[in-house]
Amino acid sequence: MTATVRLTEALISRASVTPEDGGCQDLIVSRLKPLGFECTTLTFGPTEAPVQNLWAIKKGQDHAHGAPTLVFAGHTDVVPTGPLENWTSPPFHPSYRDGNLYGRGAADMKTSLAAMVVASEEFISANPQHKGSIAFLLTSDEEGPSVDGTVKVCEWLQQQQFKLDACIVGEPTSVKQVGDMIKNGRRGSLSGKLKIKGVQGHIAYPHLAKNPIHLAAPALAELTTILWDEGNDHFPPTSWQMSNIHAGTGANNVIPGEMVIDFNFRFSTESTPEELQSRLESVLRRHGLDFHIDWTLGGRPFLTRRGPLVDAIEQAIKRVTGLDTELSTTGGTSDGRFIAQICPQVVEFGPVNATIHKIDEHVSVADIEPLKNIYRETLEQLLK
Repeated sequence: MTATVRLTEALISRASVTPEDGGCQDLIVSRLKPLGFECTTLTFGPTEAPVQNLWAIKKGQDHAHGAPTLVFAGHTDVVPTGPLENWTSPPFHPSYRDGNLYGRGAADMKTSLAAMVVASEEFISANPQHKGSIAFLLTSDEEGPSVDGTVKVCEWLQQQQFKLDACIVGEPTSVKQVGDMIKNGRRGSLSGKLKIKGVQGHIAYPHLAKNPIHLAAPALAELTTILWDEGNDHFPPTSWQMSNIHAGTGANNVIPGEMVIDFNFRFSTESTPEELQSRLESVLRRHGLDFHIDWTLGGRPFLTRRGPLVDAIEQAIKRVTGLDTELSTTGGTSDGRFIAQICPQVVEFGPVNATIHKIDEHVSVADIEPLKNIYRETLEQLLK
């Protein structure tokens, strides 16, 4: 059993359902401090339930002279387990079956965190006079609302005038085997809560009411057919999806007075939030609807083009696994969207994502050491 596997087990065994950290960050601090990391715990949010975050940095000999800072970023919180009776083994008791390590957070993303820590331990031991600096940015508010975690730490880093050069977020990006895909960008996320107003009335007297469901149907049908943009070489076309529709009083003889629709844009760099808002609202106005929208910008798209970080992690994957990795911007959002606002190079890379958020989440034991070795090889290329 390797040091990486043992640390992964220790992290999984700490129940840290968002926004709880469960002692994970304290465990990581206990590993980083002996290496010379300066560790700062940052808490944000309501006093009765603050979110715990960690900023840790080991400054190299040439830190003051502009040498690069490489950040390992991630989250210690996990999603809820779901029904415990559906798990083959307890979700916070690391278990092994068929060459896999099971437990909530095994793939998303406690294995990545363990691999990052052990990779740093090995690199610093072999290169005590390394150039540049190594940092960790961890939060327990990624799987939740993400308002008191990484975004607040990034604001604090700006206030402290920390300069970040490159960041690896440990999200599970691999598809079939570790190293086959990294994310060098993500689409933006723009959500809306649309309220369409009508006039409530008796269903037998529709001429005395205005049914918002009927009024909205043509506009909604049109919105589903719109080509918002064609994407580009790095991003697929922008998509618009409805996630929830609600109307009615619960009685089948009442025409509702209002309909509420939740929707989301996942958008490329070919569209801006302002353009998407304007285009959608123009469709609703053209159909004569009485409406109101509450907009929420979850994150803008970001892209890290080929350069020192992408080249280094590509070469590390090739050396460790022999794979030619694929660069991708697909999938959901991550805290990379916040870090990209203050760091010019951000990529996401971690284990296979097939079981994330599922019952019996697991990671292949055979993938754990290669993941750690890829992180270490990236350090070797950028900071040795």
